[in-house]
Amino acid sequence: MRRILIGIKRVIDYNVRVRVRPDGSGVVTDGVKMSINPFDEIALEEALRIKERGAADEIVAISLGPEDTLQQLRTALAMGADRAILVRTAAAIEAPAIARALLKLVERESPTIVILGKQAIDDDCNQTGQMLAALWNRPQATFASKIEIDGEKARVTREVDAGLETIEVDLPAVITTDLRLNEPRYVKLPDIMRAKKKPLDVIELASLGVEAAPDLKVLKFEPPPQRQKGILVKDAAELVAALRHKGLV
Repeated sequence: MRRILIGIKRVIDYNVRVRVRPDGSGVVTDGVKMSINPFDEIALEEALRIKERGAADEIVAISLGPEDTLQQLRTALAMGADRAILVRTAAAIEAPAIARALLKLVERESPTIVILGKQAIDDDCNQTGQMLAALWNRPQATFASKIEIDGEKARVTREVDAGLETIEVDLPAVITTDLRLNEPRYVKLPDIMRAKKKPLDVIELASLGVEAAPDLKVLKFEPPPQRQKGILVKDAAELVAALRHKGLV
């Protein structure tokens, strides 16, 4: 079976203003709207389009996180994923452990393609896809803005500093998505109702033989400094004088 695995991460919705807790121990999540990481939503949408073009038979959405992450996986099922798997863990988990856990699922599911968002909007690490490809010993195509499947190969247009780069990789492979790849579809009420009948399995992280022990220790969270108020100047000379006063020129 031609199967696509999709990584889903639960993050604070991108429309919500993130607030740091008064004691600096983290960010406020109580009562805050949570959503699928936007890059992962793009990855799922692309998988759905690949399947609609007849190049895949099944889409499996996978997430690692607490029980609450089931909500985002149900959204993925409503969008069109065929089944979902939650690797349950209450511990904070970093990219290396996530990649090792995904590798265990890759070995179990034998996918043709693994599509992940290039990064999550909460930590912006941009590491998991590359780490998974290295552990799996399979090709990777990152920052995809266009994906074409041709038999046992994928042609991927990537966004790079110099513009666009097109590469061809053998399948199976890992692909990470950029923002301009597609526009994810809206979930409709009938889709939500149908999603309730789709398989959603929950397994424990420990059952995969992966430890969630973090390699980094976060000491404190701080909000960015407030932006200084701007000033109006009459001419270029006054602008230069103001910049010189601030020590910028």
